[in-house]
Amino acid sequence: MPFISPANRVSKLANKPSDSKAAALHTSDLPRGTGKRYKLRKAAVLIPLLRHADQWQVLYIRRSKNEKDRHSGQVAFPGGACDKGDVDAVDTALRETREEVGIRRDKIRVVGVLPDYETISYFRVTPVVGLLQWPCTMKLQDSEVARAFTIPLDWLMDSSHYELRERPASPNNQGLSTAESKRSTIVYFDEYDGEILWGASARMTLNFLHALRNGDLLIPGYAPPASSH
Repeated sequence: MPFISPANRVSKLANKPSDSKAAALHTSDLPRGTGKRYKLRKAAVLIPLLRHADQWQVLYIRRSKNEKDRHSGQVAFPGGACDKGDVDAVDTALRETREEVGIRRDKIRVVGVLPDYETISYFRVTPVVGLLQWPCTMKLQDSEVARAFTIPLDWLMDSSHYELRERPASPNNQGLSTAESKRSTIVYFDEYDGEILWGASARMTLNFLHALRNGDLLIPGYAPPASSH
């Protein structure tokens, strides 16, 4: 199990930018205090980075179509709910990555852990950042993953590539009232390679990018573009 020192755990989102998109940086899609009233299920995802075409890229998946899954067909990170046998969130992220895309844990170097993120579906998700030994063999779990693809890190860093939209009001949205469901905006990135990154995965992406800009996470040989703010 990779050891994550306290220096590699990002405890909070410090030094938020002052521009109009600062509201995009937060760690919960739930109304304030909801996470304390409800028992949130623990989960973890891997934010996988790899070097390809002389640049750092982030690996994403698109989930398979499943009528019983509210996140069916969405762009996401490899990951899922914690199992009883998992040692910690890192163990969960590495296990789920192996199950969903076939990348072995010995091909992943964990470099950091971001603050937990509370999703609208009542999960408390721990994002784990890992560097992939690339190229490496991938085998997608067809029942869970329809496609794996990458987006260049510098493209994601460009704030002109995403926007904030108001969350549609829905009284049936996992028990949230109409007023509660409108509390937070939704992040939508521009389409890239036929895919649209949005929702909780987009929020976690922005939190990851902010940690890079703020120096809380370091990627070998990578310096955030000066114009990325």
